Amino acid sequence: MSKVVEGLRYSAEHEWVDSSNPVKVGISAVAADALGDVVYVDLPAVGDTVTAGETCGEVESTKSVSDLYAPVSGTIVEVNQEAVDNPAILNEDPYGAGWLFTVEVTEEGELLSAAEYAEKNGGEL
Repeated sequence: MSKVVEGLRYSAEHEWVDSSNPVKVGISAVAADALGDVVYVDLPAVGDTVTAGETCGEVESTKSVSDLYAPVSGTIVEVNQEAVDNPAILNEDPYGAGWLFTVEVTEEGELLSAAEYAEKNGGEL
């Protein structure tokens, strides 16, 4: 069973956000496990604006290409260059070093608690 971290909130599309300001965004272990070996990540650029629920990049694995959806609306403040340079880090540490970008939030999308996300997606708290 894939790990779901308490204290984070999750989108239905498997992105997580923390409670910092600006918020850090990544993909859940549920998503990383389903994707398999991640080989490429396309992220928004610093200064771009993203809208909750809309695509803002993609993650490519040996199995498939999946869209990234913004869990919040706002402006991209930072991009994790390590994740771009070494996409496998999304599989190795999706809640730590594998974060994707930070957003100065203007509005939140629909987010689930860790317990709600785990229940809907077969994750383990």
